[in-house]
Amino acid sequence: MTGTSQEQAFTPPTPTLPRNILSIQSWVSYGHVGNAAAMFPLQRLGFEVWAVNTVQFSNHTGYGEWTGTVFPPELVAQLLDGIEARGALPGCHAVLSGYMGSEGTVAAVVEAVHRVRRANPDALYCCDPVMGDVGRGVFVRPELPDLIGAQAIPAADIVTPNQFELELLTGRPVVTLDDALAAAHALRERLRPGGPRIVLLTSLVRQGAPEGTIETLAVTGEGAWLCRTPLLPLDPPRNGTGDAIAALFLGHYLQSGLPAQALSLAMSALYGVLAWTHRAGTREIALVAAQNEFTQPTQVFGAQAVGEV
Repeated sequence: MTGTSQEQAFTPPTPTLPRNILSIQSWVSYGHVGNAAAMFPLQRLGFEVWAVNTVQFSNHTGYGEWTGTVFPPELVAQLLDGIEARGALPGCHAVLSGYMGSEGTVAAVVEAVHRVRRANPDALYCCDPVMGDVGRGVFVRPELPDLIGAQAIPAADIVTPNQFELELLTGRPVVTLDDALAAAHALRERLRPGGPRIVLLTSLVRQGAPEGTIETLAVTGEGAWLCRTPLLPLDPPRNGTGDAIAALFLGHYLQSGLPAQALSLAMSALYGVLAWTHRAGTREIALVAAQNEFTQPTQVFGAQAVGEV
């Protein structure tokens, strides 16, 4: 057989730019909390993360000792000035915030959200209202819960309180599933009108749940979904899990627009990371070692539709 072969021309795929998330949180050099817990999962999901760090600590405060410094709230505005000067703010698709250590930081975060929305009105704001936890109580400055409730919550499209924080923000006890739904709907009414108004209730432990489980509840105007995973015996509880789940839920919601799917994938990924952490016996959550869980969870836990109130 004779003839000449001709190489087939290769046309590279058209580049697709990732979505961008502005994440304003704390930073630790050792371990994973704040931006050090949120950035990498979002990057593994394909997002660009513009990190603005509100503190620089050696490690998270759960160890009882740390070194480092708290940055002045004015730094948030200064860094936004520089990002805006690059012409980047119209390409910001979401803002994510976590621990806010002072009154000035709350105001700076909310102003950053407004600046992003002036450039891109479709940008979402996901607020993780870090204020306290069951067993520890309020661990931020006494004035911060009211300030977050008055300033950050009305600007938010998505909020991700744990059970203690939901009770604190609404003044409602959460004992049963109906309690959780009622409190979540009450908080939803305070979110930004016109947005998706999603409440993601994390670390839910309630009457009627199967023994040895922990749940996360997503509540929207269209429905409510519950995702249940085994409760791993992590003692002490690992810091940074709330920061990671807020980031994972936001990322998956931006990709699909489906709260139930975002809930299922986010919780499945976090469970995979915590299961790896438990097996390894590490004090810090194993975000890097278990990173494949972010894109291909070993075990997928479905989101079950639950009744409205």
